[in-house]
This record gives sequence, C-alpha cells and structure tokens, in this order.
Amino acid sequence: MKDFAALLDRLVYTPSRLGKQRLLGEYFRAAPDPDRGYALAALSDGLPLSFPLRRVLGELAGRHFDPELFRLSRDYVGDTAETLSLIWEGHAPGEPVPGLGEIVRALDGLSSAEQARQLAHWLDRLDATGRWALLKFLSGAPRVGVSARLVRVTLAETFGKPVEAIEELWHGLTPPYAPLFDWLEGRAEAPPKSLVPVFRPLMLAHPLEDEDWPSLDPSAMAVEWKWDGIRVQVSGGGGEMRLFSRSGDDITRGFPDLVSDWRFDAVLDGELLVMRDGAVAPFSDLQQRLNRKSVTRSMMTKYPVHVRLYDALELGGEDLRPLSLADRRRRREDWHRPMQPRGTDLSELVQPDSKEALRRIWEDTRSAGIEGLMLKRRDSPYVAGRPKGLWYKWKRQALTADCVLIYAQRGAGKRSSFYSDYTFGVWAERDGARVLVPVGKAYSGFTDAELKQIDRFVRDNTLERFGPVRAVTPRLVFEVAFDAIQKSSRHKAGLAMRFPRIARIRWDKPAAEADELASLMKLAEGGAL
Repeated sequence: MKDFAALLDRLVYTPSRLGKQRLLGEYFRAAPDPDRGYALAALSDGLPLSFPLRRVLGELAGRHFDPELFRLSRDYVGDTAETLSLIWEGHAPGEPVPGLGEIVRALDGLSSAEQARQLAHWLDRLDATGRWALLKFLSGAPRVGVSARLVRVTLAETFGKPVEAIEELWHGLTPPYAPLFDWLEGRAEAPPKSLVPVFRPLMLAHPLEDEDWPSLDPSAMAVEWKWDGIRVQVSGGGGEMRLFSRSGDDITRGFPDLVSDWRFDAVLDGELLVMRDGAVAPFSDLQQRLNRKSVTRSMMTKYPVHVRLYDALELGGEDLRPLSLADRRRRREDWHRPMQPRGTDLSELVQPDSKEALRRIWEDTRSAGIEGLMLKRRDSPYVAGRPKGLWYKWKRQALTADCVLIYAQRGAGKRSSFYSDYTFGVWAERDGARVLVPVGKAYSGFTDAELKQIDRFVRDNTLERFGPVRAVTPRLVFEVAFDAIQKSSRHKAGLAMRFPRIARIRWDKPAAEADELASLMKLAEGGAL
C-alpha cells in the first residue's frame, strides 16, 4: 500500500505524460502480484469491487467529526477523500500496512456496516498519504491525470510489447491480471484471445493545419462530414455484441436499444448520435444518454440513439485493417446493404472537385449544423494511433463571446487550492434593469500563471460565499470560445454552450461592454449548432 500511495502522490504532482509513464513503469516493474494487478485495475477503471464509498465516508465522518467542521473543511480542501485523510487521527501506526490484494480480499462479502468498520481500522493504520490513496483506490477513479489508454501504452513500452496486442487482449482479462504480467515478463505465452468481442485500437486524425493546405490533394482524399457525437466501436462475434468508447471502455449496458437487435460478426468504427426522423439531434441530447449504467424506456424513447458507420476493421472474422480505405469502404457497403442493422447507416462522402470547393463546403458546415469535415487518404490502411499525413479533421471555426465572471468555485485534485471553475454571464434586460445572467461554465483554456492571477482576483473581489463557491464583483471579462450554442429550457438564460473554454482574459475590457444575451440568442436562432 505504501508504494501505491507514493505512486498516486507523485502522479498528482507530475504534469508531463512522459513523467507519468516513467512513474507507472517503475511501479509495474517493482510491485508484487497481485497488488500491481489491482493497481492497474484501479487506474484503468476496472476494479472488480462494489464499495459504497460515498455512503461509508458519510457514516465515518458523522461518527468521528463535528458535521459542520467537516463540511467547512471539505469546502476548503475541495475533495472528500483528501479531507478525511488529513483530519483522521490514526491510532495504530505500528501495525503492518495492508496490501491492495489484502484490501480486496478482506472487503469481499462484508456487509455495509462491516465495511465501514474495516475501513476505519485501515485508516487508523495508515498515514495521511496512505489514507488518501486507500480512499482513491476504493473510489474506482483515482483522478491523478492517468487514462486507461496511457496505462496500456505504459505497459507496452515498459515490457516491450505492441500496445495493439495488449489492447486486443484487454477485454478478455480480469484483475489482478496474472496471465497478462506472466506474458509481459516472458514467463508464459500471450493469454488466449477472448471469444467475446474485444476492442481494437482506433485510428485517429490530426487537425488540419495551415501548413498542410499547400500539399493537400482533394482528389486523393475521401471527404466525409464530421458529426457532433462520440466516436464508438461496434464489436460483434460469438453471439455477443459490445459497444466501446474511443478509449476502449465498454459502454454496452447504456445502450440496450441499439445492441439488443444486433447479431453479426464484425468490428465497425462509427459515431454515436441521437437521431429523430433522419436528422441528427444536438449533442446536448446525446449527453442525456452518456455515462449511464442503465437507462429507462422513456429515456430510450425520448433520446433514440443511432450509429453512423465510418469504417470496417473486421468482417466475418477477416481483418480488413491492412486494406486501403477505398477497399474497406466497398466491403463495408457490400456488407451493410443486405443486413441493414437497425439503428445504423453509412457516412456519406462529399466530393469537392477542387480546393476552393472544399473550402466552401467547410465554410458552410456551421450553417448546416455540422461540426466540420474529415479528410482521409483513399489509400490509407487502418493504423492504430495517430499516424501523420493519412487522416485529417477540419473542425469549423469556434464561436466567441465576451462574458463577465460571476461565480468561481474551487477545483479538485491539484487545483483544490485555487478557484479554477468559473461561471460567466452576459447582459440582459430584466424588469427594466440591465443584469448579468449566467450562460456557461468553464475550467480550461488558461495557463497556470493565468490561473494564479484569476484566483487572486476572486479572493480580492469576493461579494458572497456559498460553501466552495464565491460570488465576485462583476469586473473581469473572459473571451469565451465555444463550438456551438442552442436554446435550452434547462438553463436559466435559455441557452446552452457546447464545450466552452477561456480563449482570452480581457483585463483591459470594461464589464459593461461585454456581450448581450440577445446577441447569443440570435446565434442560436440562426443555427449556430
């Protein structure tokens, strides 16, 4: 447990990807089994443990601390696990520290009350960092800036194996991954591939940059619309169907209305969308279906999902990835035409006859309610990762608005000491007065140095406090960039922004000159989707 705690602690304070990979590689080489397997599961959101951490922590906090003191401490620190780990007083510092394997075995089969008692016993035996790491481990989401994909890439580089081989084995393995580590360290052959559908690493595109334009040949490219959904992979075989996110997470359970009628042997690449009467709905509709382990019938009826298929990686057990995009497209069309799986269609091609025509099509994507264009070389094989020069994404230009900072909230993790989550607004007429109404929230787009400047402004200009939130004097203007804006009855201003982020901090601009709600409403009414 001490080594895992040290790993998490160092990962939090290591910003670079390479630095995180080095720390992970050192841990996976040195840590014993099964601890490293359970650490791998926790870092990749696959811990096979159902632990009601929120409820148990509430019970422990209520039993050991004054509720108001704990609430104020939690508001200041910004993270429940970190708060509890800092204020808990250990009583058995000399006892051995449990390993991750011991923790998983000990919790298996315990009742909620027994789990709370067991957790309190372990918290007594650990120091503050160990307590924090234990609680993060049990949460199933440590949030230390490490993705499941980064963990698998690290395993590949640490043990000299192709990441594609690890990806294709991954969903057939279970924690603590003993057969995986036996293969990685040369003690055994690769684990047999699962008979159930598994995830194949996706091919990704580079943003189209200005320097790419002179050498671009539209006649060599297959040009498709870039739809505003989420990338998914459909994988079927052995009588089972799976739906995976772009990072390889199994999201099948959230979309029974799609997969329940599918029965085919294929691996397909596509975009998950909400569609009604053949038209793609706004991304905000799709958001209602995301990150749900179960879904109601009314939700499925109100937000009907659909997969628009871009590519075919395998058909009938044949690996198509070495073939050219043009050949894969023909094979995909020949397969789809007689089968017509419910809730699917094929992405259509756009055929510009010149660069000028291509640019005109791109310039019209916003008015058409489309996110942009995808440009793919017709001769490109399907290569995992982001190979240069084969696929490009050309997103429509972002919209911007000058907005006024209204509220600020403490962040989490390494930002827990800073006010880093910002609610901003624009001017509107209300009962004959000009007031600010909130139109969005952002927590990205600024540098660490700018974060410190904004944090200082928030502290110096606080009007009111509401727990971890501060209302501030409306003086600071942000230029906010966003991909789309649409009407929304769920938001006070009647609008919802898609992916808002801070483009610039306008220290120079008076708040009175920020944008008006009426202007943003016209954008939404004009189809800025």
